[in-house]
Amino acid sequence: MKVVPVLDLLKGQVVHAVAGQRANYRPIKSRWTASADPVEVATALHRHFGFATFYLADLDAIAGAEPAFSTFGALQSAGFRLWVDAGVVEANRAQALADFGVARIIVGLETVAGPHVLARICQTIAGQMIFSLDLRCGQPVRAGGSWKSEAWAILEQAIDAGVRAVLLLDLVRVGARSGTGTEALCARLARTFPKVEIITGGGIQDVSDLHQLETLGVGTALMATALHDGSVTVGDLAGFAT
Repeated sequence: MKVVPVLDLLKGQVVHAVAGQRANYRPIKSRWTASADPVEVATALHRHFGFATFYLADLDAIAGAEPAFSTFGALQSAGFRLWVDAGVVEANRAQALADFGVARIIVGLETVAGPHVLARICQTIAGQMIFSLDLRCGQPVRAGGSWKSEAWAILEQAIDAGVRAVLLLDLVRVGARSGTGTEALCARLARTFPKVEIITGGGIQDVSDLHQLETLGVGTALMATALHDGSVTVGDLAGFAT
């Protein structure tokens, strides 16, 4: 399994995301750097853990602003590979991210206009695209469109649309140190659609959570808090790809 660190970006700074309450997010406090500058934080994590790929949640773009292309460019110029959620609503934003050189584009349930847009994106950048099943206390967070009401039914819609990589993320678990809450969905997805890449994160407490997710068929785990506070060490990550 691969571990990818998360950079939650708000107003140009990396913030500590907790429970999806974005209005309350504050600049990150990390034992590896005193800075909240995205390049500085990424560089510190790279120096200590060896990470070269980062998941960047552009919270301003998710809320409706333009993507922070200057920040993406600065991170790419520093040698980092990016997975970016920048609030894709329509296919043109996904294409703009791809054209900018973003390695993988996150298309989130909480922003995308509907399964018809998802299918259109799959036709053009399927190999780069990850569909994020955004949940809150296990319930789907939908922007609109003709999505089904239940999480599993939405996953089936997405896979029918051409999705081959899925992120399962319960927003209330983010930064809460209580586990991802997506374990049952991950296991069912791995059993039912073994060729679909599975990614999850939010609330990972320590290395035991990583081992559990790996046994469930998860291919990539996203982490932030446990890296910054030292709960997961370099030694813990020795058996995982970074």
